[in-house]
Amino acid sequence: MKKVVILSLHLGYGGVEKSVAALANMLVSKYDVEIVCSYKLYDKPRFPIDSKVKIRYLINTDLPIKLQEYNVLLKSFKFKKLFRRLNRDYFKKKQTKQFFSDGFNGFTMFQKRKSTMIDYIKNSDADIIISSRDIFDEWLGYYGSKDIVKIGWEHNHFHNNYKYARKIVNSCSKLDYLVLVSKELYDYYSKEMRRYKCKCINIPNVIDKIPVRSSHLTEKRLISVGRLSHEKGFLDLLKIFNKIHEDYPDWHLDIIGDGVDKIKLKDYIQDNDLDNSVTLHGFRDKDYINELLHNSSLYLMTSYTESFGIVLIEAMSHGVPCIAFDSAEGAREIISSGFNGYLIKNRNSVEYVRKCEQLMDDIEKRKKIGKAGKESVKKYSVDVVKKDWYKLLEK
Repeated sequence: MKKVVILSLHLGYGGVEKSVAALANMLVSKYDVEIVCSYKLYDKPRFPIDSKVKIRYLINTDLPIKLQEYNVLLKSFKFKKLFRRLNRDYFKKKQTKQFFSDGFNGFTMFQKRKSTMIDYIKNSDADIIISSRDIFDEWLGYYGSKDIVKIGWEHNHFHNNYKYARKIVNSCSKLDYLVLVSKELYDYYSKEMRRYKCKCINIPNVIDKIPVRSSHLTEKRLISVGRLSHEKGFLDLLKIFNKIHEDYPDWHLDIIGDGVDKIKLKDYIQDNDLDNSVTLHGFRDKDYINELLHNSSLYLMTSYTESFGIVLIEAMSHGVPCIAFDSAEGAREIISSGFNGYLIKNRNSVEYVRKCEQLMDDIEKRKKIGKAGKESVKKYSVDVVKKDWYKLLEK
């Protein structure tokens, strides 16, 4: 039995981590699968993982979640936001000594991340290694044995940031394959990678289960799921809902997720007297989300960017019509506007509100769109996507 290793930063909350868990669950019926993580953020993975999948953490000391958040802000050059977080967590509390202590520990931790992962790659007995992060791509290409099939797996859209795109090309130049989760990414990177031996493959993310039952679409509930951060556009969603609420005060909005913008969203809800009409549920497990989706009538996405949009597929699997801005690249690949959902151009909030209210007024239209959406997601099912991965891994 071939041994397949998936390199992951951690197994906490996140779209990449969710995809890692789903891939491991798909492959373990045919391969010896191990997930190798740099950090352990929680006592157990946040997404369900088959008991037959082995999990290894390279750094035994738990990484404080806030240190990871600081690192994300630093890497994305969001220096003002980083300073505000540091000011809130340390300077306002006059914890300068603690700041330097945590900073040193954090620096040591991130250096250890590199050394432990490189050491693992050098000595791995795997037949195939799949990297889920660009930084792992580079190390895998340089230090992985020539006998190991080396695969990069890119989830993020570069959103016209060609510096980032070039970074991905350079990181994957010594790999054997680069798996892209969308057709748009495949078209771009397959051209950029032509000069290298690395071959691009388009395999979408997977929905692990398509429910037998569908939402009745009769509840006056709107829903959105995701990380509460700026790029997900949840403040825009609240502004849109505030307009809807003026004409449809009996409809309710459920937001599932957590993140750095939670306080900002809470303030907006309170300032606009929406406390009884909007619920921030925080992070919830899969069963909780599925139950809410089943009792919702519209799924609303207001992301500025979205690499794939697995949440759209999950909503569609329940027969819930979806509306999204076309700035979310992943939404453009999933939604055929007017057929299985709606795409709103140019982040036009007036048009977004209008389309929501049209569907809120017309249950037959909701059912028609929802039925088409449920049919569309079959190509993202485990049975279909698993064949693509098997085909690649058996080459």
